[in-house]
Amino acid sequence: MTTPNTERALRLTVLVGESDGWHHRPVYTEIVHRAHKAGLSGASVFRGIEGFGASSMIHTQRLLSLSEDLPVAVVIVDAEERIRAFLPLIEELVTDGGLVVLDSCEVVRHGDGRERNR
Repeated sequence: MTTPNTERALRLTVLVGESDGWHHRPVYTEIVHRAHKAGLSGASVFRGIEGFGASSMIHTQRLLSLSEDLPVAVVIVDAEERIRAFLPLIEELVTDGGLVVLDSCEVVRHGDGRERNR
């Protein structure tokens, strides 16, 4: 068995509320579109089923306490310099208790190497 190729990267996680908006568009959508325009390797949006943030109010999708402001995480993984260059492009979007988290990580490359190298 061979050891897979790995490379160092930075994971950007932006935590916002589902109802947070920017110019009549969800903040998470705006972040994804800005990441795409910036040429980052990819972005994924994950909708939480329950959580709380700076307001300390618990939001949940359970039927009896239906919420319209569930937690949302936008996750982007790319080279550290590319992620750090992207941070100023989203600074204005993350307000009202939003949170930006940076984690060092390793990316494992599988396949025949035809993926885009960054």
